Amino acid sequence: MPDGSPVGTAPLLGDLLTLPNVITMARICAVPATVWLVLHDHALAAFALFAVAGISDGIDGWLARRQGPTRIGAVLDPLADKALLVSTYVTLAAVGEVWDWLAILVVFRDVVIVGGVLVLTMLGQRVEIRPLLLSKLNTVLQIGLIGLALLRAGGVPVPGDVIDVLTTLVVVSTLASGAGYVLVVARGGAA
Repeated sequence: MPDGSPVGTAPLLGDLLTLPNVITMARICAVPATVWLVLHDHALAAFALFAVAGISDGIDGWLARRQGPTRIGAVLDPLADKALLVSTYVTLAAVGEVWDWLAILVVFRDVVIVGGVLVLTMLGQRVEIRPLLLSKLNTVLQIGLIGLALLRAGGVPVPGDVIDVLTTLVVVSTLASGAGYVLVVARGGAA
């Protein structure tokens, strides 16, 4: 290659260092910071960081659509989203702000989906991952519950009934969206 880099490195590096991917990588870096803030009783700061991460998700998605998505971005973006959601649920459960069984359910759904994709890929089946509408609703509900739990942990008065209703909606949508992915794959469709 003219620039002296090994074969295949330049396009990979170029794909990695796009503005949307850099924003996504910053969101991944927000994961340990959010966990630390929650564990050290700085829930309002964790809420602010979680909100900034959410806004950055919208920005990097918008930029990626304008500039054209990259293969790396297609993997990094959902990884960043799941890492932030799952780690925040587990951390909030650890400090008693959400039910531990709810955190387990959220994690288990994602493990089943990712594990299923990995198994099918290892068996030689091509798996194309497309989010279901129900899964998008589930993500919105999960984010809303995290936001309210962080606010409540930070001393902001949040009615318990609101948390209870949202928890119920998260449980139902988590179970339904997990089942939806399993059914789509079982019928031979794309996950």
